[in-house]
Amino acid sequence: MYKQIAANKRNTVFIIIGFVLFITAIGAAFAYFFSDWWITVWVLVIALIYALVQYYASSSLAVAMTGAKEIQKRDNPRLYNTVENLAISAGLPMPKVYIINDSAPNAFATGRDPEHAVVAATTGLLDIMDNKELTAVMAHELSHVKNYDIRVSMITFGLVCIIGFISDLGVRMIWLTNAHDDEDNSPIGLIVILLTSLLAPIVASVAQMAVSREREYLADASAAHLTRYPEGMIAALKKLDTHAQPMKHQNPATEALFINNPLKRGAINNLFSTHPPIEKRIERLEHGKNQF
Repeated sequence: MYKQIAANKRNTVFIIIGFVLFITAIGAAFAYFFSDWWITVWVLVIALIYALVQYYASSSLAVAMTGAKEIQKRDNPRLYNTVENLAISAGLPMPKVYIINDSAPNAFATGRDPEHAVVAATTGLLDIMDNKELTAVMAHELSHVKNYDIRVSMITFGLVCIIGFISDLGVRMIWLTNAHDDEDNSPIGLIVILLTSLLAPIVASVAQMAVSREREYLADASAAHLTRYPEGMIAALKKLDTHAQPMKHQNPATEALFINNPLKRGAINNLFSTHPPIEKRIERLEHGKNQF
């Protein structure tokens, strides 16, 4: 467990370094095309500033993108008390608790560390889960907090957002430049278009997959260990599989945050999903029952 936490802290540093290098490479491509190498410097500066800002702001952005609303104990005592009791059992600070008004059963955790953590559940999850199953799901989310998975997921979330923005901006800049050019389209411009419109989203998808599926397995096992009731986690996963549906506020950037894939199911989404198949998660818990 402690090795996983240490690995997640290291992965955060590697992801940030990789993000800055990749953005700088895109800046260098534009600098070459426009024959102005100051563009590279400015892109690097902006990337560094963005990396710092999103480290502190990504959790708030993720909450806003999912439509989650913060609650107090009086608003939903069942959910709030469940999270509070689990936080005490896990030795964690009490996270902020949110509810998402969505019929799709799901939950997520985010934040840069346990002291600034957020956990959320959809109304659909609260409707279909009994108390033991709800406890298991929230124990899964708090396990992400304790294992520092939330930090890696948050950095990846910010990376996916900015890569998508740069990809779109790059394409627009090149087409705008070529539209005012009397000569034929520059082959360098076409290369940059390919880099920004094809390579960047692929890199973003790989970054999402870097939020390893093993973290979901680990959080399932940690939840079973925390509650001492693996059957609760198994039953919750079965319900998540049976009642799975896309969420209203869909965004690929937030996919890795959730306990179950919030996107519309399909071959492409399944291929690049950060979540392992639920049946395999259940299978691992079944095999490990005696360890809990």
